[in-house]
Amino acid sequence: MAKLLPPAILLMGPTASGKTGVAIELAQRLNGEIVSVDSALVYRDMNIGTAKPDTATLCSPPHHLIDLIDPTQSYSAAQFRQDALNVMSTITARGKIPILAGGTMLYFKALVEGISMLPHADPELRLKIKERAAKQGWHKLHAELTTLDPTTAARLKPTDAQRIQRALEVCYLTGAPMSQQIGERSAEDFTYHTLPIALLPSDRSELHRRIDVRFAAMLERGLIDEVQQLRKKYELAPTLTAMRAVGYRQVWDYLDGNFDRKELAARGTAATRQLAKRQLTWLRAMATLVVFDCLENRLTPSVVDYASHWLRV
Repeated sequence: MAKLLPPAILLMGPTASGKTGVAIELAQRLNGEIVSVDSALVYRDMNIGTAKPDTATLCSPPHHLIDLIDPTQSYSAAQFRQDALNVMSTITARGKIPILAGGTMLYFKALVEGISMLPHADPELRLKIKERAAKQGWHKLHAELTTLDPTTAARLKPTDAQRIQRALEVCYLTGAPMSQQIGERSAEDFTYHTLPIALLPSDRSELHRRIDVRFAAMLERGLIDEVQQLRKKYELAPTLTAMRAVGYRQVWDYLDGNFDRKELAARGTAATRQLAKRQLTWLRAMATLVVFDCLENRLTPSVVDYASHWLRV
């Protein structure tokens, strides 16, 4: 029965694992179109620090869910799911294969499993929570969350303002801890026969080397200038989700004079390594993945050959 469903390829992996190149080859060889699964690529004018492909690459093969919003705006996993399902439907209707590629594992999980049935954000309530935090400090609100929802509080740092705010918001709106509601998911079906592929490193130190080289290249290409231009063009603050993205957060602090260029490079690579570690943790917790060594010399042809055979079976 599953074989009657339209196919979709899910290409996952940590940063610097080579997902972009593999996804492009898959799309070109298998008559596919790429759907970005990346929480940073949705932002306009954030190009260097997100490793966004150039305009020509984005057009051929077609890429989707890139440059959707300004850096001042927000984008959720729920919004991604809706957007992705809409785009996948149009790709399938054209007789092509959706190739979902990226490293935002929460988006993959939301797409396939659905969204937790939590209340929508309440701007007025959020403002009140922020005002309290400004007066009392986030440590105080974290202590309150420990009383209301000890399970959620235990996994959050007292400085994690965004998540503390959301957890308190859910408690206030529903009268119940978020940890009790997080497993309740929407029943909307994900009607695709999927090939979930993970690009994992056989040698973590080699992945770290790639990350170091990649971040250094971003600085050479003008990441600092990019952040300066963003600060001029938009009404930004370091608390915005876009500016908390790896690389951008460190450059922001550098521009504020918190450390020198050498320290920027060190902090940027360290933060990117931590991102890769979190991505790998997500991936190792997922079941039924087809794993390829992202350090293999023949990575792209190996993945393309496997996917081609899967489509024929």
